This record gives sequence, C-alpha cells and structure tokens, in this order.
Amino acid sequence: MTSATPSVRSHLDALPLETKAALLSGQDFWSTAPVEEAGLPSVVLTDGPHGVRRQEGDFDRIGLLQSVPATCFPPAVAVGSSWDPEVAKRIGTAVGREARALGVPVVLGPGVNIKRSPLCGRNFEYYSEDPLLTGVLGAAHVRGQQAEGVGASVKHFAANNQETQRMQVSADVDERTLREIYLPAFERIVTSAQPATVMCAYNRVNGVYASQNRWLLTEVLREQWGFEGVVVSDWGAVDDRVAALAAGLDLQMPGDHGAGNRLVVEAVRAGELDEALVDRSARRVAVLADLVTEPTAGFDVDAHHTLARELAAQCAVLLKNDGAVLPLAPGARVAVVGEFARTPRYQGGGSSHVNATRVDDALTALREALPAVSFAPGFSLDGSGDAAALRDEAVAAARDAEVTVVFAGLAESDESEGFDRTTIGLPAVQVELIRAVAAASPRTVVVLSSGGIVSLEGWHDDVDAVLAGFLLGQAGGSALADLLTGAVSPSGRLAESIPLRLEDTPSHLNFPGEQGHVRYGEGVMVGYRHYTTVDRPVRYPFGHGLGYTTVETSDLRVTATGDDSATVSVSVTNTGERTGRHVVQVYVATTAGPVRRPARELRAFAKVSLQPGESRTVELALDRRAFAYWDVREGGWVVAPGEYTVQVGASAAEVLAEETVTLAGDTVVPELTLGSSVAEWFTHPVVGARLLEGFLATMPEGAAEMHAGMLQMIGSMPMRRFAADFGAAIPPAELDRLVAVAREARAG
Repeated sequence: MTSATPSVRSHLDALPLETKAALLSGQDFWSTAPVEEAGLPSVVLTDGPHGVRRQEGDFDRIGLLQSVPATCFPPAVAVGSSWDPEVAKRIGTAVGREARALGVPVVLGPGVNIKRSPLCGRNFEYYSEDPLLTGVLGAAHVRGQQAEGVGASVKHFAANNQETQRMQVSADVDERTLREIYLPAFERIVTSAQPATVMCAYNRVNGVYASQNRWLLTEVLREQWGFEGVVVSDWGAVDDRVAALAAGLDLQMPGDHGAGNRLVVEAVRAGELDEALVDRSARRVAVLADLVTEPTAGFDVDAHHTLARELAAQCAVLLKNDGAVLPLAPGARVAVVGEFARTPRYQGGGSSHVNATRVDDALTALREALPAVSFAPGFSLDGSGDAAALRDEAVAAARDAEVTVVFAGLAESDESEGFDRTTIGLPAVQVELIRAVAAASPRTVVVLSSGGIVSLEGWHDDVDAVLAGFLLGQAGGSALADLLTGAVSPSGRLAESIPLRLEDTPSHLNFPGEQGHVRYGEGVMVGYRHYTTVDRPVRYPFGHGLGYTTVETSDLRVTATGDDSATVSVSVTNTGERTGRHVVQVYVATTAGPVRRPARELRAFAKVSLQPGESRTVELALDRRAFAYWDVREGGWVVAPGEYTVQVGASAAEVLAEETVTLAGDTVVPELTLGSSVAEWFTHPVVGARLLEGFLATMPEGAAEMHAGMLQMIGSMPMRRFAADFGAAIPPAELDRLVAVAREARAG
C-alpha cells in the first residue's frame, strides 16, 4: 500500500475537520464512511482468514450466524502443520477470489500470534509456536490474497496470546522476548508482503493498550519496519480515541455513532491534537478505496471445495503408525467409531466462523472408498444419551472389525474465541471409549479433530496409529478418508509441541496471569525452545510427522557466505516405495554471545516432493537474522562472533546431521558511563586493558593475583561508586578520558 494520490490528498486536505475525522471510524459494524466530496466509497472489512464471513443484511450489528455461504478452507492450525507456504498462498488466493465475488475489499487475516500456551482458546486461528514458520506462512497468505486485489489485515498486533481478560490484560514482556518471539512474524509479513492493514490487539503491552501504544504502532511498525498501510483496531479495542490516533492507530472499528470522531475534533480545536495527524491517517485510510471494485460474477464453488480437500490432506500429521496399520488395506473390514466421523468438527468458534458452502464427513467418504465399513457413534457431542450403551455398541463393532478407526477430539463448545481452555485432555468419555475399543479391536487408529493440541496420555500406548487432523475445513472429512486409505500420503509436521503434561509447558505457572497482568516469565524459551533447552521429554516434538514412505538425509554442507551469513546444502532421498512429501528442517545452535540462547532454533525449512528412489539436493540460505539475538543494550540485532552449529532435524528433538561454522560476527563496542559496572569497565574491549594496567600499577604487590576475586565481589558496583572509594588509584580525569576513548571507538 502507498499513500493517497496527489489529487486525493488535495481533496482531503481541503475537507472540513469533521469530515476528515469521520473517515477514521467505521460508519457501522463492517464498513468505513464514504466521503463523496473526495470521491471515496465505503470500504467493507469482513472476518477471515480461512474463508470470507460476509454478513448478510445491514451492518448495524454483529451477525455471527448470518453470513453468506463461502468456502471454509483449512484454518491456520492446520496450515501451520503443512509447513508449506504454497498451501498458505493458495488459500489466500482463493479467499481473495471469493472476497471479490462477495464485494469485500478487505478480509481480516491472517492471524499470526504465537502459540505461547496450548490452552489459548484461539489457537486454531494461529499457525505455530515458532515465529519463522508463522511468518513465512503468513506472508504467503497475504501475497496470495492481495494478488487478487483484496487487502489483508495481519493480526493481532501484538502479544495477543490468550483469551482470558483479552480486552484488558497487560502482557508484560521484556523487549528481547518481544523482538525474538512475538514480533518477527509481523515484521516478516510487513517487510516482505506489504499488507494493506495491520490490526492492533485488544490487550495492553507492558501496561499500555496496543491501540494507543506509540512504541508498537509508530516506532516499531512504521519507523523501523517501514509499514505504509492502515493500522485498524480490533473491533472495540480502542480505549482512548485521541491517544490512539496520536499513537498511530488510523481506523477505529466498528463505528461508535460518531463519539470518537467528536473527541478527535474537540482535541484538535483545543490544541491538544495536531490536525496534521488527522490528515495523515485520513490519507492512509483513503488508499483502501483503491481496493473497492465491482463484485465479480462469482466463484467456482465445486472447484474451491476440491481445492479445500486437496490442501487439507497436506495439513494432517501422522503421529504414530505402528506396524504400518495405515494406510487401510483396500479389502479390510473397518469399524468407524466416534460421532465426529459423521458430524465433523472442521473450524473454530467465534468471529472467524464461516458459513460453509457444504461439508464433507469422513464416514461417507470412507464408505465410498472401502467395501465394508460399519459405524457406531460411541459418544454424543452434547452429552445426551446413555454413554455406557454407546460405548458398548462401539466395542461390539470393534470386535467384528479388522481395524477400528476412532474419531475423537474437541467440540466447538470446548474451544472458541472468547475463552481459554483449562485442560488439554480429551473428554473423559472419549478416553474411556478409546481404551475400550483398543482392548477389543485387533488394530486401532485414532483420528483427532481439535483447534489446539490435546493430550494423548492415558490411551496413546493402547492404539496402533494416531492421525492429528486438527481442523481441516469443510472438505476435511474427505481429506481424512484420502489419508486413511492411502490415496494421499500424510506429509504434515507438528507446528507445536505435544507435551506429556500441561504442567510441563513453559508458560504454565504464568498463564493466564492474575489481577490484570500476565507475565511472560519464560522469556524466549517458548515451546520447543524450552523443551530442548532443559531436556524435558514431550510426547511428540515440534516438527514431528510420519508418512507412508521413508526419507534419508545425507551430504550436509554448510558454507559461510560472510561475517554473519551462510548457506546450507543437504541431500534427501526417498528410500521407500511410495511418493511422499518431506520437510527439511534446519536449526541453529550456539552459545556465542552474552545472552542465554535456546538449545536450537528453527532458521530455515523447505517442503519437497519425492518419487520412490528420487534424490534431491536442497539449498537454503541462512541470513544474518538466522544467527542473531536481540541485544537490549545495543537496541538492535547482534551476531556474536563464534561457532554456530547448523543442524538438520527430523524434528526439534531429533538431529539427523550437523556441521559447525565459525562466523566473525559483529564487533560491538559497549557504551561506557560512570554508571557502568566495574566489570564492564575492566573487560571493555577498547579501554579495559589500559584501565586495568593503570589500576594495578598503583596497587601493592600481589594485587594482580587478587584481581579476579575482587571482580567477583565488586564487579557489579557502578564505576562512580568504585572510583569514590579508590579515587587515588583511578583519577576522575582518567575516567573521563577513557569514556571519550570508548565513545569514539563506538562511533567509528
């Protein structure tokens, strides 16, 4: 997005203040105010991101259940598990086409917040616990959607990682953690895909509402990342309209019957707000009018459903497959158990709920593919019916089958926008059903449908195979049948870790906070970064996933391409008998630098298709950021000189090959003041040696031997205090001179 054209700009500048202010707030729930004098039409913004939720009728109120039919593609929880930017892009493209057909210029999405806790009720709208994977997929979605002429709205900026008290809670996060975990996905999308809008979050960040957080909306987003589009509020996220406008929020949604606009006008008239800020935001919002076009003739409903089926099959993760029970043998007697088989759970609850054009169920699809499929519901979704009788019926069906496929998971009432989960366990009735069926059936497969990860404990070891479908969209039922029967080989990889216990999760003691604050006490050790660093076992690690073939990794080569970058080359070979898609995962491990680093961090990945016996060489670039950490003292990214081990992993927990490269990194000359510690002075790379030499020259014999022990005792003392006690040894003039020397070295 670029600024308004000169003609539009001149028209806007000439408008009355009240008219310009009106452009900065919705005229109703879903659209902006038109400005006929400037030739600006109303712009409709609707929910997404995995389908268009275009409300029917008037826009005076929210209508979650009153949307026109649209394709429900796999939500982000599934797309994250695809590890495939092409999947994300194709969904974005299709959503863009449907939006144009439905007269929607801006679709709100994608959601790129990090999965800090598996309990977050909105995790189904987010991709991953890793910022690189999230950012790559989010950028691909934006590029696909905006290539169709439909603006994206990357959300929710920032640190919006829970639903509990989401409209007030303060996410208290240190800057290094923000920069390394919670901001990079937004940064990548803004700098590489130029989204039309960025949506600010409901919550506070370090005590300041995101909607009026100038550091976030102006300093980081615009000045550092170069964002040129519109900052729009989440619906109802503005607490102080004038403060929000001053901080960099352009468009308040939904409309508030002009109340916020009046406050803006009054603030300008009173000299409390510069009218130039109103002009600035009005010009930004005016650019959205360029996205308004006549609706197209429609979209191919059948083709988009077929696309949804194809993409969904690339997102499911085969977690376990003992004895190659999957794919199901063509002539096998199969019992299907579980209400989800005929009443699929395929999307999340809340504002992103799409009115699907149609919905496939796995039971029907399996019966079309296999000759002998029996069915027993096993449980009810609403808790009605005799649970014991339903379970007994399912056990009887399992005894007569060669393989029983149990469809289990979470109902929409168990997880949704607006509230967080309190457990990661499956409902007890389902756990009991799985165990009973597994005891009766010769072989048992469990298919999971849920918006977030669920615990596998209590039944995992009783079954032969587990296929995690998460939420696969409206064609998920037929996609699951494709995977179970082998028409498609599973190729998904976990985008979030599955722990053994909720108590093992890194945010457990701090989630969801208390008394209006949630402390991000785990810092950068989020998800797999925590588990690998503290060597804590999980049920299945980030990056894990099986297929119906086997792949061998070989010939890893890592070559430095500069002081702070490298290239990776690795060969992968399909050693099995079936075509498969494989994910090459590249991690970087290091102890270089003054901060604690995770044991390893994902720094590059690629998904490749391999025919039986085929070998391919995959080359990936590791740029500066692949090796950098955020230095809070320097206020920027730093690559520490030292060794970096580049690892290719089957997952975050299993390293297949590694090679170490030495990088020169950055030469950092730390700032020195009289407030700097004694240790910082004596170890300073420019003046430390001179200071120490001068100091020891004035000390009694044997002082050198005492120096190391002394630094341990008083190393943290500010030099100002130390100099006061040892004034004769370190004259103030000498300290001033050394400060100047350090400053000069730092500057150049």
